[in-house]
Amino acid sequence: MTFSCIGIGITQKIAVGFGHVLQRRKLETAPRFIEPSQVPDEVDRFRLAVSEAVRSLRKIRQRVAESARSDILAFIDTHLLMLDDSALIEVPVEHIRARQCAAEWALQLQREALAEVFSEFDDPYLRTRMDDVDHLVNHIQKILQQQEEPNQDDPRGRIAIAQDLSPAELIVLHHQGIAGFVTESGGPMSHTAILARSLGIPAVVGVRNATQGLHQGEQLIVDGRQGVLLATSDNAIMAHYRQLIEESRKHTLSLRGLIGQATVTQDGARITLMANIELPEDLAATRSLDADGVGLYRTEYLFMNRPKPPDEEEQFATYRQVVEKLEGIPITIRTLDLGADKPAGTDNQNDRGCSNPALGLRAIRLCLKIPQLFRPQLRAILRTSALGPVKIMIPMISTLQEVRQLKAMVEEAKRSLLRDGLAFDPGVEIGGMIEVPAAALAADAFARELDFLSIGTNDLIQYTLAIDRIDDEVNYLYDPLHPAVLRLIKMVIDAGQTRGIPVGMCGEMAADPRYIPLLVGLGLRQFSVQPGSLLEAKWVLRSIAAQPLMEQVSRLMPQIAEQDTVETLMDLCNPPRFHH
Repeated sequence: MTFSCIGIGITQKIAVGFGHVLQRRKLETAPRFIEPSQVPDEVDRFRLAVSEAVRSLRKIRQRVAESARSDILAFIDTHLLMLDDSALIEVPVEHIRARQCAAEWALQLQREALAEVFSEFDDPYLRTRMDDVDHLVNHIQKILQQQEEPNQDDPRGRIAIAQDLSPAELIVLHHQGIAGFVTESGGPMSHTAILARSLGIPAVVGVRNATQGLHQGEQLIVDGRQGVLLATSDNAIMAHYRQLIEESRKHTLSLRGLIGQATVTQDGARITLMANIELPEDLAATRSLDADGVGLYRTEYLFMNRPKPPDEEEQFATYRQVVEKLEGIPITIRTLDLGADKPAGTDNQNDRGCSNPALGLRAIRLCLKIPQLFRPQLRAILRTSALGPVKIMIPMISTLQEVRQLKAMVEEAKRSLLRDGLAFDPGVEIGGMIEVPAAALAADAFARELDFLSIGTNDLIQYTLAIDRIDDEVNYLYDPLHPAVLRLIKMVIDAGQTRGIPVGMCGEMAADPRYIPLLVGLGLRQFSVQPGSLLEAKWVLRSIAAQPLMEQVSRLMPQIAEQDTVETLMDLCNPPRFHH
């Protein structure tokens, strides 16, 4: 008998193993108040719990430090930094003192306040950073409530099943040798999902009631490609999946041989293959895998979880470190892509909240409205351009007025740097992210004003289809192959070709082997993907011929209006399979 569950696959990998249900005691946090005389002791109790949480994370880091890559250790370091952040650590102390409440309730109050702030971020990647806050809050709560996890059997070779997993928990399970994992919650943009992709762990998330419906020791198959979980005792099904796993293992080993090889299609089309990075730690993977450059450097992490935004010198020091470590390969720095909430450290008197954050004050809109937030970043990026090949990329453009205002601010920043005697590249290129359908429809006009365009498919698909891809109720509608989405992508690529400027893609669609041949057929020649996807993308690109794909797409694109036409197009542009 075979039982199947549908979730969200977050890695293109398969695992077979026996179920290992992680037993968790439920945390109960109710309002509890204390006497004024108890406040000092309660503050001490909270701070001791935080110190214990820090010690346990450092212990995990020490345990895995010798064998883990720098990008893996960065996840633990991020949590350690958050445990030193006043928003998470000092505000609960203020609640204990002001409200005379127990530490557990003070921490819960701050957790709810932070959740409200994070919910206002439109960017799914930033919104899911609340997952990290929740994991840390739960960690501290367990210590405050003196709860220890039940003893667990050795998970080696098994499929871990849990309501949720923190990055630190996943790292421990990885070093214990789990074959894969399934969680009830989570999405493709969570920190844990990103870490799973980096580690290459087969996983399916968003499987409702998994901890109740699956049993300890049950034989399971995790198919991260299809987002399917199978509980089966059918020997034929098991044998089929084991064969797929062996093929995948051999294929993954063979990918290392592509390091140093040019990204060229079978018929000689040169493709630029770059990396998306967020933290300086991502640079090691980018350099070791021989990327052509950094197509997207997110700068938001510098601005988050702090009372004041970073000043020009702090930003310059960070950007300088990144550029120097890239040793001459180009980098595209995206300006601040936060919004809808009031940025920390700014005095925006017009902030009235936003009933729909997705359509509110964010990204370039925010930066233009609060120039005192934006000017230091522009000056820092321009100063960095004197040290290596740097481009500036503007998120969420929707009108030509925004682009012209931005270019005027860049010129103003250049003049100020000249007055201050600070070096910069006067010819630094400025590009825009096409994430809004209006920008895609007007791509020809933007191509006249900008030096390059980059298609951000994550947001473009969401805005086009009016769905939130991290909302469990509607994320099934998230479809990169929707005819409207494909038409918008084609319009942007054509606009770049007509105006003679480069067009790249930095959304997740660019890293998916299923879509890469189709994108090449649409005319895309610049891809920017997560470091962990670089070699797989290179393998696909080197396995296909560009010209036949372009001819096939050109013939079918005028007919695209129905899903069956898209399916025909995908069949024609089917990605190559590995054979051994």
